[in-house]
Amino acid sequence: MRTEFLYEPFSFRYDTVDEMPVLMPNKHFFELVYILSGKGRHCINQHEFEYGENHMFLITPQDCSRIDITETTTFFILRFSNIYLKKNAFSLENIQRLEFILQHANHKPGCILRNQSDKKLIRPMVEAIIRESAGKDLYDQEIIRQLVQSIILIVARNIAKYLPEKLDHGSEEKIIDIIHYIQQHIYEPEALRTASIAGHFGLSENYLGKYFKKHCNETLQSYTGNYKLTLIEHRLKHSDKRINEIVSELGFNDESHLNKFFRQKKGVSPRQYRQASQKA
Repeated sequence: MRTEFLYEPFSFRYDTVDEMPVLMPNKHFFELVYILSGKGRHCINQHEFEYGENHMFLITPQDCSRIDITETTTFFILRFSNIYLKKNAFSLENIQRLEFILQHANHKPGCILRNQSDKKLIRPMVEAIIRESAGKDLYDQEIIRQLVQSIILIVARNIAKYLPEKLDHGSEEKIIDIIHYIQQHIYEPEALRTASIAGHFGLSENYLGKYFKKHCNETLQSYTGNYKLTLIEHRLKHSDKRINEIVSELGFNDESHLNKFFRQKKGVSPRQYRQASQKA
C-alpha cells in the first residue's frame, strides 16, 4: 500500500464538494475535518455516524475513513504532522502530551468536540484562517499559525477528557496496545474474552485484570461494557437500525441479552431510550 506524506508542517484546504475519496491508512499526518455546511455520514474504521454543520472529526495516520455526502458539503481540512508539533511554540511537556492524546484518540462515534463552549470557539477560528489565507495581509502567516495551534489544543483537550481517567502520556505502551485491541475487536465477542486478550498479549488472566485496573482505574469488563454502551446509545439516537440488527452487530446472544445489558446500565430498555431521545 502506498504511504502518503505531508511535505510541510501543516496545510489546509477549503472545499465545497458532492463526493469525497476514501481516505486509507498508511500516512504520516493527522487530518482535522470541520464541517462548515452540509450533511452526510462519516465511517471511520468500523464506526459510522451522521455529520452536520459545525461537526469536527480527527483522522489519525492509522485510520481508514470514508465520507458519504448526502447534502453538498463545505469542508475545512487541516493536515499536520508530528514535525509541526515539535517545531512550533509548544513546551516539551505539551508536545509529549499532544502526541500521546492525538495518536491514541478513542474513536467513539460522533463529533470530537464534546465541550459545547469549545465547539463555539472553533468556527470563528476556521473562518479567520480562511479569511487570512485569502487576504494576504500583514502578519497573515503568523496569525494562521497561532490559530492552527489553538485549534489543535482545543481538540486535544476534548479528546483528553474521554481517555480513561488514569491513562496519560506516562502510561506504559502495553496498556495503550490493550485498549486499542479492545476498540479494534469490539464487534468480536470471542476476541474480547479475558482469555483471548491475555493470550494475545502473553499475560495471565489474573495479571491482565490487575494490570488493567491499575492503569485505567476500572476493570477490563467495565471498560468494554461502557464502550459497547456508547456504541449502542449512538445507534439508538442517530440511526434507524432495528434492535435485532444492533444485537447482531455487537455480538449479543439475542435481543433479551441486549435489553438486560442496557437496562442495567441506563435503567430503561433500548426502545424506551430511543423514543425518549427522539422526543428530546
